[in-house]
Amino acid sequence: MTGKIRILVLNGPNLNLLGEREPHIYGRITLKELNDQCEEWGRENSIQVDCFQSNSEGALIDRIQEERFRVGGIILNAGAYTHYSYALRDCIASIRVPVIEVHLSNPQAREEFRKTSLIGPVARGTISGFGTHGYILALQALKNIIEHVERSVKSRKEMDLVDDAMAGRLKNRRDPGKE
Repeated sequence: MTGKIRILVLNGPNLNLLGEREPHIYGRITLKELNDQCEEWGRENSIQVDCFQSNSEGALIDRIQEERFRVGGIILNAGAYTHYSYALRDCIASIRVPVIEVHLSNPQAREEFRKTSLIGPVARGTISGFGTHGYILALQALKNIIEHVERSVKSRKEMDLVDDAMAGRLKNRRDPGKE
């Protein structure tokens, strides 16, 4: 990636109801407030954070596919799709962008059906149970991952330049035994 880092934050079904849906589990913060927090973190860290929510599985998949070459990472709270969307799982498995799965609550401490994630095995990692702070943790993790990859790519390019320079010197060096 060149230029400013971009991270996409995707929220799935019913997350548009944050703040009013089961606040004892998901908290009182609204989706707009959560998006504002993520975008503010991005400004403070010179990272562009784009947020998107849909109750439609297809819209989430379309957005991932559209952005796969434009973003350095994706944070995904797939909501209920976490537990049964093979299509979303396959979409994530087919891209090279690191994806971090986020859940506001701890699915392992809830109903049995919530304990299975189809997303987790194809994601870079999962953060759950920290409320909205989990998104900030995921943003920080992706920033670290992206910067590490960029440093590695830069190092490889620098090593290639050194190798090319060395090869050129060796190729153009005269053999004193032939003079």
